[in-house]
Amino acid sequence: MLAELILFMLFGIFAGTLTGLAPGIHINLVGAILIGLSGTILAGINPLFLIVFVASMAITHIFVDFIPSIFLGCPDSDTQLSALPGHEMLREGYGYEAVMLAARGALIASIILIFVAFPSAFLVSKIYGYLHSIMAWILIGTSLILVFTEKNKLTAVFIFLLSGALGLCILNMGLQEPLLPLLSGLFGSSMLVMSIKTKFEIPKQEITNPHEKSIRPIIGSIIASPLCGFLPGLGGGQAAILGNNISKTDKKGFLILVGATNILVMGLSFVSLYAISRERTGAAAAISELMETISWKSLLLILIVVLASGIVSFFITKMLTKFFSQNINRIDYSILSIATLIFLVIIVFAFSGFIGLLILIVSTFTGIYCNSFEVRKTNMMGCLLIPTILLYLL
Repeated sequence: MLAELILFMLFGIFAGTLTGLAPGIHINLVGAILIGLSGTILAGINPLFLIVFVASMAITHIFVDFIPSIFLGCPDSDTQLSALPGHEMLREGYGYEAVMLAARGALIASIILIFVAFPSAFLVSKIYGYLHSIMAWILIGTSLILVFTEKNKLTAVFIFLLSGALGLCILNMGLQEPLLPLLSGLFGSSMLVMSIKTKFEIPKQEITNPHEKSIRPIIGSIIASPLCGFLPGLGGGQAAILGNNISKTDKKGFLILVGATNILVMGLSFVSLYAISRERTGAAAAISELMETISWKSLLLILIVVLASGIVSFFITKMLTKFFSQNINRIDYSILSIATLIFLVIIVFAFSGFIGLLILIVSTFTGIYCNSFEVRKTNMMGCLLIPTILLYLL
């Protein structure tokens, strides 16, 4: 059985590498596909093997996804914050260091998760009933913190409400995979279109190992991640902002913080499934479909897979980032961005059809408009937060 578990973990690492490199492919989409296949093609496979596959794929995806986020300018909703300081470092010739800072944070978080998982599960199981009764107000309070820590507060409120209205419309259309065109447009294709328009030259990249201290950003991620890992509508991006407000750091430290929070939020979504039977990520939803109840032994197995996958994924990310760093300046960035945009359109059409393409266009223009203001892109996560708040209020 051990051999099969290792084999499925390696399959998951390979799949996560592919989805991480492919712009616009979110782990939630892959989770939805697995849910659809679990009752047919995958019906004869031991659910435990599939859980190992999902967990290792989700963790690897997070590591590798920092490469297109920084090098191609096509982040998803969780890694879009890394694109900001990461792009700045890329233009300075330190794209390799930017990715590896985020990967280092993710690796450290994979280790920390082992120690915080079961205490977090015990605490949340005791207080979640009370938290659920005031969930809407917790989400409103968190949203206000995210918005009012901006310098341009009124602009941030406007973008939050605008994206929220867009999210309400799209999520109530009954479309299959509505998040794919919505989030791809707001955070992916909008940045690609803007990068095509600017037409900048990527300088030769230096292969330098980061030496930034990790203590402050890791502390911030540990404090903020549980809030976003156990509450609906909040993800790694929001956790990173909260964590940065708790533990102020520079742009390099912020990349470490983003990497750590993404892993912790994903890992704690597995803990949430065990402790309170709530699905906070697409990967957790897939695991929930594969196994009705998660025992402490299953959770322990998932945590071990997270750690092992994190270690392997760190070195895969390092190897791939070195390759990108050595070759990216030889490629016409505009052509690369156009090719990435075409690929994104094909993916959206394949899973969401013509309506999905229409949503992608609307979301893209909304993202371009919102990106023209000097506020954080994470305010566009109002597209998920506002519908979630209303769900708990009504």
